[in-house]
Amino acid sequence: MPAAHDVRITDFDHDGRGVARIDGKTVFVAGALPGEQVRLAIRRRHRHFDEAQLLEVLEPAASRVTPRCPHAGVCGGCSLQHMDAAAQIVAKQRMLADALTRIGKVTPAAWLPPLTDAVWGYRRRGRLSVRRVAKKGRVLVGFREQEQPRFVADVERCEVVHPALGAHIGELAVLVGGLEAADAIAQIEFAAGDELLALVFRHLRPLGEADRAALTAFAKARGLAVYLQPGGIDSVHPLWPQAPELSYRLPTGVEEETVTLAFEPLDFIQVNGALNRKMVAQALALLDPRPHERVLDLFCGLGNFTLPLARRVAAVAGVEGEHGLVERAMRNAARNGIENARFHVANLFEDQRHAAWAREPWDAILLDPPRAGAEQLLAYLPGRQTRRVVYVSCHPASLARDAGLLVHRHGFTLTHAGVMDMFAHTAHVEAMAVFERG
Repeated sequence: MPAAHDVRITDFDHDGRGVARIDGKTVFVAGALPGEQVRLAIRRRHRHFDEAQLLEVLEPAASRVTPRCPHAGVCGGCSLQHMDAAAQIVAKQRMLADALTRIGKVTPAAWLPPLTDAVWGYRRRGRLSVRRVAKKGRVLVGFREQEQPRFVADVERCEVVHPALGAHIGELAVLVGGLEAADAIAQIEFAAGDELLALVFRHLRPLGEADRAALTAFAKARGLAVYLQPGGIDSVHPLWPQAPELSYRLPTGVEEETVTLAFEPLDFIQVNGALNRKMVAQALALLDPRPHERVLDLFCGLGNFTLPLARRVAAVAGVEGEHGLVERAMRNAARNGIENARFHVANLFEDQRHAAWAREPWDAILLDPPRAGAEQLLAYLPGRQTRRVVYVSCHPASLARDAGLLVHRHGFTLTHAGVMDMFAHTAHVEAMAVFERG
């Protein structure tokens, strides 16, 4: 047995693990919280750090709570259920502040209040793994295990997944286990709109009529939609109903007006629908668009920000690298009667400075890049006429790097920054930052 060590947890890392030091070497401890005295055993040794197993909490932190889910600590869908939700968001704000200072060498003039919403049943998009486990004599459906990702967590329900599915994970596993093609089901993706949740079954060989009937009956009984995916993304098609519609509504900030965005079940949408509505509203308020202005929306996806913006400005252009998303953004604009929004397909990780949209004057820019950030874009944007930039981020380090570029290279001031709890009970940190010139 590895030797046990009693240590004090002094910090939190960006994966949500506690940080301690033993003989001067950093040790990461999953499940431990800052301020706690814990007993641990070294599990993996590395050159510059070690990873440890938490054996016992000797002195718990005030922020420690009993996880709501009995699978917490095993299932990889969550990593912070043992920490009070309010303390989680404080820790995430601290991670953002540290990244901005350490990487970007910038500090906001003011901090935005954390953007939060319900912390249970919020997840409307995700991928569940499927695996038949001979030792258990059944099929498992769930997220991967936290410590051993090659295994599927054995769960009956999920407290963070949309209620239309979260309470039925065990039933879904039984359904798949009873299919003739059970061993051919590789994964199940889920996506929920405001009115309907859809399951996408990825299957490696054709499904027989009995299996198709079983999936249809399951969906009808629970008010779900079922899609089949026999090949690549283009092979996804509905099984039941014949023409399901997935969509969600967003406020525009113009009285009680909303826009409706339709999407396909494998399209990117923000995981937390309620938080997304608040995020869009906050972004538009911070961007402060004027009726005569022209706004550029980069990494626009389905038009999540573009379409609400269109109701507030003279013109808006959305740019996105995925052709299918741009097609659906254009259809969403037409569906909502929006005529002042146009869309472009462009790889924003390549130099686009000669593209027509990049050479146009823009009064404001909104960008929502993936984890890699927008470093390439910041070589030629924003232009001199851009007065304000709102940056929505899913990775504090890339936001901090890009914030440094906007401030130190382009002459902007970081006026506001703050976190958004898009992924409660996980270590993911979403943030928003506002930059102004002049």
